[in-house]
Amino acid sequence: MNEDKIEGVAIANLIAADEETIVGWIYRWNTGALAIRWDMHGPQRVSKIFPDLCDADKAEIDFASLTQLPCRND
Repeated sequence: MNEDKIEGVAIANLIAADEETIVGWIYRWNTGALAIRWDMHGPQRVSKIFPDLCDADKAEIDFASLTQLPCRND
């Protein structure tokens, strides 16, 4: 990454409630911040993160609330 520019790298996949479909990605910016990028269908319930992240990173993206979002088919 170029330290003169703000850049992000995908570090994990967000897996849907069906436990198979990737519905988004978690990015780590060179500032250290984390952000979520959803697929074209937008936010929806997540069952897990792959690869798993530490508890502090999960808290930063509020993983608990991601498990409560409506499913795509709800």
